[in-house]
Amino acid sequence: MQNLATLFRPLRYVPVIELDHADNAIPLAEALIAGGIGAIEVTLRTPAALDGIRKLASANLPILVGAGTVVRAEHAAQCRDAGATFAVSPGFTESLDRACRAVQLPLLPGAVTASEVMLALDAGYTALKFFPANVHGGSAWLKAIRGPLPQAEFIATGGITDADMPDYWSQPNLLAVGSSSVAPAKLVREKAWHDITAAAKRVMTAAKG
Repeated sequence: MQNLATLFRPLRYVPVIELDHADNAIPLAEALIAGGIGAIEVTLRTPAALDGIRKLASANLPILVGAGTVVRAEHAAQCRDAGATFAVSPGFTESLDRACRAVQLPLLPGAVTASEVMLALDAGYTALKFFPANVHGGSAWLKAIRGPLPQAEFIATGGITDADMPDYWSQPNLLAVGSSSVAPAKLVREKAWHDITAAAKRVMTAAKG
């Protein structure tokens, strides 16, 4: 399966998207691409998610499309069939691991304790999700966990503001930051594509800085 660390490290930022309607998927992705975004995580928290992923995958846009909030084994095949490039989970279970491997869907499992990180590492995962980052020490957690477990690298999500991001980006074991600040559900519902592009440009400028 694809090496997610290699995939995410150059991106620096991955917006977490809640789609209200699948028809918004393409214009949203185009707005993000115009802002310099290279990947999106479409969460399965809305009924439109899988159809939205399907539309994005068939459009062949220059953006990686992943599925988020993947928590059950049956999600793996659903996401892969929809065309997701990767799956993101808030945690890690053996059943989800088996299901994603069975359909060859790269998984980014969540971990917030040393034991959880070690379990994921033992299962062969070195690219992990640090969630919810804001209530588990933030960038200081990344700095602390790197000492005993330097082989683990993380996408950090959960309550991270734009002002927090530089502290995260400064950590060597961070692959990327994820948040909904660039394309919050309200702006997506309002089809505020220009505002989303502007927000994406601001974040990506900061990421490169």
